[in-house]
Amino acid sequence: MENNLTRLDYNGKNIILVATAHVSEQSAQLVKQVISEEKPDSVCVELDEGRYQSILNPRSWENTDLVQVIKQKKVGFMLANLFLSAYQKKIARQLNTVVGREMLQGIESAKENGAELVLADRQIQITFRRIWKKLGLWGKFKLFYSFIFSFIDDTEVSEEDIEELLEKDMLESAISEVRKEFPVIGEVLISERDQYLAYKIKEAPGKKVVAVVGGAHVPGIREEIYKNQDIEKITQAPKGSPVFKIIGWAIPVAIVGLFIYGFATNIQTGLEQITTWFIWTSLFAGVFTLLALGHPLSILTSVVAAPFTTLNPLLACGWFTGIVEATIRKPTVHDVNNIPEDIFSFKGFFKNRFLRVFLIIVMANLGSSIGTFVAGADIIKNLF
Repeated sequence: MENNLTRLDYNGKNIILVATAHVSEQSAQLVKQVISEEKPDSVCVELDEGRYQSILNPRSWENTDLVQVIKQKKVGFMLANLFLSAYQKKIARQLNTVVGREMLQGIESAKENGAELVLADRQIQITFRRIWKKLGLWGKFKLFYSFIFSFIDDTEVSEEDIEELLEKDMLESAISEVRKEFPVIGEVLISERDQYLAYKIKEAPGKKVVAVVGGAHVPGIREEIYKNQDIEKITQAPKGSPVFKIIGWAIPVAIVGLFIYGFATNIQTGLEQITTWFIWTSLFAGVFTLLALGHPLSILTSVVAAPFTTLNPLLACGWFTGIVEATIRKPTVHDVNNIPEDIFSFKGFFKNRFLRVFLIIVMANLGSSIGTFVAGADIIKNLF
């Protein structure tokens, strides 16, 4: 047991770090034993409010309103969260255990022993957002590619692999083979969260604190405990590069400029340019939505929305298409429960209504984007 415990003294406060693996039944037993024997004033767990509620109510996904997710522009975050959750459940299923069992045990033991529960981790949305903002455009493409091929790995996990899991964060382990290519991931995923966890742990009330954390965070927390952390800095999403905003607006402004120039030449030329724009953007958006097996009304929505949304960087064709698809073909409880299996298969994305909405959003946006460049090139060619 002592091999997985780290004892620290901070300003007279006795802090005990319990290194765990998030899919290990032995970790849950260790947490129960430590809290029972140490009788701490506070128990810190590596959870934020969202994951805390999810652990207490694991079936909450069944009530997810996809339409609201799309309207709130949380599609990317939710898809990343689904991948991570499915990855954890996949490993846990192979080990015949439950994801987050040690965290749940920490929550239960805190209540049983009258200790105050402290949710010590940074919001996962902030972590994902900071990673995304700090990655360059090429880095984002590489990360997406790495995610796909890491998650479809069918390697079986044995009990012997638990020691390795103890040394990794769950999200880090999902992309462990490519982390060297993405130093920003190590900084945001591990180092920054080490700082946040250390801050919350040493601020926990009482003279004795037990902290239940993933094994990957123990070395960093041990160092950060004695440092001052700039919490405000690491809990805000960094501002994106203005270059992307400029490019995002430059393309539609240039297209509108070509329309104006066409009409200034003669009305017929202007009408031909607008017609070209509508045809290409609508065609590609509709075809790509069709390839994603979208409902006929979803295909129609992408066809109608594409010419207008491509001229406004604040809107996306996929959002409107996804809302229609989620409204007409509402995901069932069966779809939600099958996400951990279906998300790892190409076929699963098509048969699972919940996942197909995400696929349709991506495909509609991709199609309208391709249509934008094809239409723009065609307009320039015909005009000059």
